Amino acid sequence: MTWKIRDAHAEDLEDVVRLWEASRASGAEPVYALAEVLTSVTEDIAVVACVGDDVVGAAVGRRAHNQAWVVFHGVADEFHGRGIGASLLAALESRVAEAGAAVLSALVPAEQAYLDAYRDAGFSEKKAVRYLERRLPVQREEMALLEELGGRVLPRGLWDGVAGMRHEKDLIEKRLVLPLAEPDLADRYGVAPPRAVVMFGPPGTGKTTFAKAIASRLEWSFVEVFPSRLAADPAGLAGALRETFRQIDDLEHAVVLIDEVEEIASHRRGDPPSPLQGVTNELLKIIPAFRERPDRLLVCATNFIRSLDSAFLRHGRFDYVIPIGLPDAEARAAIWSRFVPPAAEQALDLAAVVEASAGFTPADIEFAARRASQAALEAAVDGGGAAGPTTADYLEAVSVTRATVSDEVASQFAEDIETLARL
Repeated sequence: MTWKIRDAHAEDLEDVVRLWEASRASGAEPVYALAEVLTSVTEDIAVVACVGDDVVGAAVGRRAHNQAWVVFHGVADEFHGRGIGASLLAALESRVAEAGAAVLSALVPAEQAYLDAYRDAGFSEKKAVRYLERRLPVQREEMALLEELGGRVLPRGLWDGVAGMRHEKDLIEKRLVLPLAEPDLADRYGVAPPRAVVMFGPPGTGKTTFAKAIASRLEWSFVEVFPSRLAADPAGLAGALRETFRQIDDLEHAVVLIDEVEEIASHRRGDPPSPLQGVTNELLKIIPAFRERPDRLLVCATNFIRSLDSAFLRHGRFDYVIPIGLPDAEARAAIWSRFVPPAAEQALDLAAVVEASAGFTPADIEFAARRASQAALEAAVDGGGAAGPTTADYLEAVSVTRATVSDEVASQFAEDIETLARL
């Protein structure tokens, strides 16, 4: 038997697939997925071993700066022990060295029995090394589309950053996040993952924050649709809305937020019809089509749920209609704690500040906290202040901060929960 090593050609892809699948069938799951291996064969460095016209082995590498990695190394079972594996690695080493690599590294499955080829080729085994990987949630080909839509991939941890609001978080975690994050588990129990929800409540209570936190928790793309921006499109608001959702349909996973949805889904009335009636009709057509695709969630947020068209909230369009209200005492304490500097924590009567800020939204609390810190800073500069904001500073800031939500609005919200919430 004679064999030779040569550079891989495009027509060798089928043989590389065969060798990769044989490696997998042996119980040693390849570290790199087949798609990655084939990409490196065509775009990076690859060599094959041939007996006559038959490919009996392959080594595929990828260079990154001064280091190269063995993406795949495999020899047909009947040709093990004949030096082909070591020769393939030597040929790969020669080519990556020419490309500028100083180190050639390999990750092999723990179950792989054939390591002699690596040892014969001069590789040394590193002890106490653990291989970790993370599959990126949004692939490169999606990024351009996401950027065009004005969307983004949000940082991890936003869910944990939602202070307090335990009741709302628990409800959203169980109703929305769990079925979407664990679709197989949901299917086992006959639960259909939600496709569209409405979040309603007074201004500043955190509806947008919750939508972003859901996207962060699921590690899905986040796209916010702004009706006011779409209105400037030459195609008109209805046409721009239709085109935006057509593009969104090409995303693999997405949380889509329409904030202040009452701008385009208010009650249809009047004769002749108002200019926005066509937009409302278009949105009512879009939602059923959106619901047909898995791995996506539409969140429509509104401060004025009473103004929404009755057909918009009909069963079948939205799985849940979720109230997001003012933070309770526990939530206010958690929100205040985010803005109190360490120097002020020990002496602060947090309970008094929390009680005084009843009826505040998270945004109100943030404003009051920053106002107290600014006042304490100015007092310190003038020579008469404490080391940090005091309880008196916070209570004074609360007393002069106008609450976003009036008693009347809070009362209407309580009525809306009774008549319109769907949990």
